[in-house]
Amino acid sequence: MLKDSKYYSKILLFGEYGIIKDSMGLSIPYNDYNGSLIFSDKKSNFASSSNKNLNKFYSHLKSLQDTDSLPCKLNLAQFKSDIENGIFFDSSIPQGFGVGSSGALVAAVYDKYCINKISSKSQISNKNILKLKIIFGQIESYFHGTSSGLDPLICYLNLPVLIKSKSELGTVGIPISKNGKGAIFLMNTGQTGETQPLVQHFLERCKEEGFRKMLKTKFKKYNDASIDAFLKNDVKPLLKNVKNLSKVILDNFKPMIPKLYHKLWEEGIESNAYYLKLCGSGGGGFILGFTEDFEKAQKKLEGYSLDVIHRF
Repeated sequence: MLKDSKYYSKILLFGEYGIIKDSMGLSIPYNDYNGSLIFSDKKSNFASSSNKNLNKFYSHLKSLQDTDSLPCKLNLAQFKSDIENGIFFDSSIPQGFGVGSSGALVAAVYDKYCINKISSKSQISNKNILKLKIIFGQIESYFHGTSSGLDPLICYLNLPVLIKSKSELGTVGIPISKNGKGAIFLMNTGQTGETQPLVQHFLERCKEEGFRKMLKTKFKKYNDASIDAFLKNDVKPLLKNVKNLSKVILDNFKPMIPKLYHKLWEEGIESNAYYLKLCGSGGGGFILGFTEDFEKAQKKLEGYSLDVIHRF
């Protein structure tokens, strides 16, 4: 079995949907899951299904190349040859959970097959980070219809990235996780979400003046303030803004929240025991939670699968 580099999952802590419309975003690597391109003689169902999906992805990239729409130069002849020789994407990253399963695959394909690629190993300039984001956005659009390119970017760099606007982004240091009472956690809904229809729904809503106004005056305000407070490790304003953000999401992004979690979402806001927000496009997968007292939140969320990703 021949294995390439590992590409880790990511968590978009802040900025889901908003980054499509110029809110700030903060995405961090999440090393609990990863994927890599592998050659294997043993033909499992997973390997052959992944290999078939790679072939479809190859066809998409080839059609882009044939129309001069490919944003970078890929060695597609080698990719096709490797597919015929049984290469597949061996991944523990759950699909439809908002942690970047397609992003990791795009990063892996770019890393292996791009000619004159932008290296992720050395100190990378913000200009090259932006270039990569544009390249990845065009390639990943095969999976989502519309892609910001952020997921593959994080998976490729394996570094936290702060998005200030569509044209301004760079790597950023995040506060070290402490052994405090407070926590950011993932809650597993146990069901998958489909990104493309949810992004499409969001774009349709953006045609409404009231929805656009809400994004500018409420979502962007609380989202950007939450990022600022998190990076400064300022817990009180972080939780205050996340609470407001949680309300805005519940009021305006209901289709993205699985129905079974609407009441749970409300209970968190009303009790102040925890605040929930979308992780990625929503519809299932993981939900992000923020709390100043994780033990208290655990009691309230008894029976749900919680995984701490940061303590403060």
